Amino acid sequence: MSGLLLTVPVIGMPVEQFLLLIITALAGGAFGAAIGALPAFVFTGFVVFLGEGVAILQRQVTGQIGAIEPGQLATGITGVLGFGAITGPHIAFAGGVAASAYAGKKYPEMEPAGWDYHFGKNILYAFGTKPDILAVGAIFGVLGVVINQLSASLLVVSGTGVTDSIALTVVLSAFIARAAFGYPIVGSPNGSGYLDMSPFENEEPHPQADGGPEEHAGRLATEPWLPQQYKWLNVAVIGVVGGLLGGYIWIQTGSIFLGYAISAMSLLFLQLGVENFPVTHHITLIGAVGAVVVDPIAGSVVALLAAGAFGAVSGLLGEVTQRLFYSHSGTHVDPPAMAIAIAMVAVAILSILGILPNAGYL
Repeated sequence: MSGLLLTVPVIGMPVEQFLLLIITALAGGAFGAAIGALPAFVFTGFVVFLGEGVAILQRQVTGQIGAIEPGQLATGITGVLGFGAITGPHIAFAGGVAASAYAGKKYPEMEPAGWDYHFGKNILYAFGTKPDILAVGAIFGVLGVVINQLSASLLVVSGTGVTDSIALTVVLSAFIARAAFGYPIVGSPNGSGYLDMSPFENEEPHPQADGGPEEHAGRLATEPWLPQQYKWLNVAVIGVVGGLLGGYIWIQTGSIFLGYAISAMSLLFLQLGVENFPVTHHITLIGAVGAVVVDPIAGSVVALLAAGAFGAVSGLLGEVTQRLFYSHSGTHVDPPAMAIAIAMVAVAILSILGILPNAGYL
C-alpha cells in the first residue's frame, strides 16, 4: 500500500506528511538551540508577520471578508512556517529552551558574565554548533511535533479545540526538560509562598542549607521572569494597552495573529539589551481574541474595550504562572505560553457552552 494512503493512528495525518514534519522538526529544534530560544522566537514573529501580511493582501485583492472564520487557523506562510516545523514555538523555541536546560547542567562554565540567574534559564544564549546541545534541541523539536499533533487531535470537544495546542506544547516540553535534566519540576519558594517576590526585591541569596544544590551558590532566592515586569498593577496596565492594540489590529485587518507577530518581533530589542522592554505577545494575541469573540454580539467599540480587558487578564495570568512555575526552579517555563493556554481553555469552554459566539482561532 502506498505511503500516501497510510495515516498515523490518533493523529490521522498521512504518514509521508508526518515524516516530513518529523525530519524538519529535527532541524527546527536544532536551529532553536543553535541561535538561542529567544532569537528563534523573534524569527517566529517575523515569519508570522510576513504570513499575515500576505494573507491580508490576498483578502484585499480577492475582496474576501477579513476575519478568520472560527475553526480555521491561519494557513500558508503563517501556519506552515511561522507556526510550523521551521519557526514554530513548540519546535524552535522549545528546542532552544531544552538546550539551555541541558547546558545549565552539562556546561555551567559556558555561562556568560553578567547573567544573574541559573544558566538553565538563559534563553538569550546561542549555542552555535556544539553537537550534543544541537542534538538536544533536535530531540525536543520532534517532541514538540508529537505533543502538538496529539493534543490538537485529542483535545477537541464538539469540533472545537479546548486550548492552543502550540502554547500547551511549549509548556509541557519545558516541564519535560526539567525532569529530563534533573531540575525541580516546580521548585520550593523562598519567602512567604510561591507568589511572594520579596526575596528578589530584598536580593536574598538562594539557600544552600537542607541539601540545596551547590549550583545555586551565589544566586538569588527568587528569580522573576521579567524583573522589569512583575508588579501586579504594572502588568495589568501593560495588559490593557497591549490588548487594545491587538484588538484594534484585528478590527482593522481581520488578522488575529498580526499583533502577536509585532509583539514577537519587538523582542529583538529585549535580546539586544534595551532596558525595561515589555513582553506582550500573550497580551496582544488574547486581546485580539477578545475582540473576535465580542464583536459579533456587541460591535467594534465594545469589542475593542473587551480586547483591553482580555489583554489585562492574559498579562496577569502570565504573572501568576511565572510566580508559580518559573521563579523557583532553574530552567525557563514560558509564562506567555502558560497564559495563552489557560486563556484559550476559558474561551473554548465559554464557546462550547454557547456563551460566546465563537472560540477565536481555535
